[in-house]
Amino acid sequence: MAAPDGTLNCEDFSMFQEGLKVMRTIDDRIVHALNTTVPTVSFSGKVDATQTCKELYESLMKAHLSRDKAIKACIAQKSDVVAQLREERGKDSENLKLIKQLRKEQTNVSEKS
Repeated sequence: MAAPDGTLNCEDFSMFQEGLKVMRTIDDRIVHALNTTVPTVSFSGKVDATQTCKELYESLMKAHLSRDKAIKACIAQKSDVVAQLREERGKDSENLKLIKQLRKEQTNVSEKS
């Protein structure tokens, strides 16, 4: 799941996906957010539409940047693991457990990219 600072658990792919799903909440509720942010004609004089739209835009951008940062961090982390496993495989090319782990990590990286 997503941690309070916006980072995701990269070790478990299903948890990573669940964290992204939580981070997508603002995107999934955009219609509701627009309906509650943009004033109707009867309220247009009471609410600063420009300011409320700007705040909505900023919250969307913040969510997108946070999600993008989390995805890139996990890809980088998993890529480092793959590089390390490749190096180990170069030293011990007959180790089936190592080869299996490398394939698993490569699959995780390709799913996240």
